[in-house]
Amino acid sequence: MTAKIGFIGLGTMGKWMALNMLKAGFAMRVYDINPAPVEFLVGQGAVAAKSPADAAAAADWLFLSLPDTELVEKVIFGENGIVQGARPGLVLVDLSTISYMPTLEINRKLLEKGLHFADAPVSGMEARAKEAKLTVMFGGDEGLFQTLKPAFDAIGNQIVYMGQAGSGQLTKLINQLLFNISCAGLAEVLPMAVKLGLDPEKVAQVVTTGTGRSFAAEFFIPLTLENRFDEGYPVKSAYKDMISAAEISAHKGIPLPVVNATAVTFQMAIAEGFGDLSKGGLIRVFEKLLKTEFRKKWEEAK
Repeated sequence: MTAKIGFIGLGTMGKWMALNMLKAGFAMRVYDINPAPVEFLVGQGAVAAKSPADAAAAADWLFLSLPDTELVEKVIFGENGIVQGARPGLVLVDLSTISYMPTLEINRKLLEKGLHFADAPVSGMEARAKEAKLTVMFGGDEGLFQTLKPAFDAIGNQIVYMGQAGSGQLTKLINQLLFNISCAGLAEVLPMAVKLGLDPEKVAQVVTTGTGRSFAAEFFIPLTLENRFDEGYPVKSAYKDMISAAEISAHKGIPLPVVNATAVTFQMAIAEGFGDLSKGGLIRVFEKLLKTEFRKKWEEAK
């Protein structure tokens, strides 16, 4: 018998993950405060839920794809939240990217209520969500992981069991911190290159092919040259990763000097009004300081 799925959070990523699960043959009840993606999925065969509690009431497995820790907690424990509609034995899977330590607390509270929990954040942008080619990092019971595998196979092509509850979020955080450090490094160093007289396009050629290359460089440098900061996760949203790292550092006594320096760059960008730009927009902080820009020459720009 195919499991009945509830899906809450139909934003940029959630909409496509829900659609791909629906295409895989799962019966699905969906909920979002925005009616447009709900209507879209109803048109594909899903049923609209009236609230998170209603989405949970008929579900065997319930998936969340929400923007932050506070909203995840509200949807689970708040008024008309999941716990009010959940039947004993419900499996709740959080696909969101939220803080590590609150994830551990969510797991503890749900276990007390007889509900199963797993954190399974995903990596990949909207295009990969559409193509069902996401990377999924699972934290929770290994037997539960095997049970849920058909649903994960519907949304991703790299499904990795990481360990006990919380391990998925911790793994995603590690990945994001390394990416954020790379973005902050580019933001700091590339304006210096231009300030000292180097040609941005020639620097880009070296940095995206030489030993200094990274995914951040390969993705953001071409966009920066074109003065485009609209692709990728916004700085102010990505800052939650830096907060999560600070919580871990403080509670576990783990020094993170490079991570802390990266957090300062994010803070500067937000304070300067660049928070809505992609992480590539971090460069605007140091361009402003040095009064220069890492762009194509005007006569060559599109």
